[in-house]
Amino acid sequence: MKNKKTHSLYIFLFLVFNVLIIGGSQAQQLTEKHCITHFNLDKGVAIEGYDVVSYFVEDKPQKGKASISAKYLGVIYRFSTKEHRDLFIKNPQKYMPQYGGWCAYAMGAKDEKVDMNPENYKIIDGKLYLFYKNFFTDTLDDWNEDEENLKQKANKNWSEVK
Repeated sequence: MKNKKTHSLYIFLFLVFNVLIIGGSQAQQLTEKHCITHFNLDKGVAIEGYDVVSYFVEDKPQKGKASISAKYLGVIYRFSTKEHRDLFIKNPQKYMPQYGGWCAYAMGAKDEKVDMNPENYKIIDGKLYLFYKNFFTDTLDDWNEDEENLKQKANKNWSEVK
């Protein structure tokens, strides 16, 4: 009987420890309310329906399909293939765009949420950064001129949004 009680105690302590450690770290991470409130969404869909995994595994970003989607923290992500969806489900944080899918340059330079062009992007240290682009302006060019400084500012600005 003693071994059963000891075993139960260990399980209980293990669960309490995990709740404290994991729960505490998740409190600092994104929440569903935060994502829905602060992310660049079109009717709840991230980055204009582009497949976030395709940025990492294809030659260029691909448009996702409404029929192949996943919801994470209240945000709908679309995918071009079921394999991409499965990769996302296994590790969503790996594929989510930085700064809620807003233009990284604007977040760093102006502390503003500015729309982006989903085909204007850069992968830095395994993270997806998106940038505004139109006929006259390409903020990726501006970002590349002062990337380290702008990235630090954007990280600080985004953490204040969170």
